[in-house]
Amino acid sequence: MRVRTPAHPQPLSIMVRRMTAGEDIAMRRKRLRYRAWHRGTREMDLVLGPFADAEIEGLDTVELDRLERLMDEEDPALLTWVLGQAEPPAHVDSEFLERVIRSHRQRMSA
Repeated sequence: MRVRTPAHPQPLSIMVRRMTAGEDIAMRRKRLRYRAWHRGTREMDLVLGPFADAEIEGLDTVELDRLERLMDEEDPALLTWVLGQAEPPAHVDSEFLERVIRSHRQRMSA
């Protein structure tokens, strides 16, 4: 039996655009949650992982962008900011970082 293939297969970009927005954001959330738990340093895993578990389903695309930019920072620098040992540079989204820090402190005091 011969399988027919389309004369002009659809490019991947068209297939991706046909995905529903819910599927696309669900995949992004899953990827970011994994990334939050697999940072490279256990200390930051324990800060960002629980934050992602607790918050990621409620984050919209803009907030996911903010989380992703924060997670692009190096672990040693992030850890010093979370611990209050250093001030983050101007390019860091201090408001979102503070949200992560508050979440971490609430978990530690519970």
